Amino acid sequence: MLTDLKTAKKVTGVKQVTRALKNGSARRVFLADNADPRVTEPVEDLCREQGVETVNVPTMAALGAACGIAVGSAVAAVVE
Repeated sequence: MLTDLKTAKKVTGVKQVTRALKNGSARRVFLADNADPRVTEPVEDLCREQGVETVNVPTMAALGAACGIAVGSAVAAVVE
């Protein structure tokens, strides 16, 4: 699943992922297990409302690396 992030069109960060969910372009959302729940829970709730699949990733560092960025990421999404 994480390999999808390396080649797919994606967005990272809560604001961009939330925007992608609200405009209907998010296809799959990745959530870091070690991220602050206050950050990830609203995104997870929005995914449930929109019917978007979520994938849990063990760490923010692993998610950031999969996205090709030098820092950790709490959330990321594959978009159209």
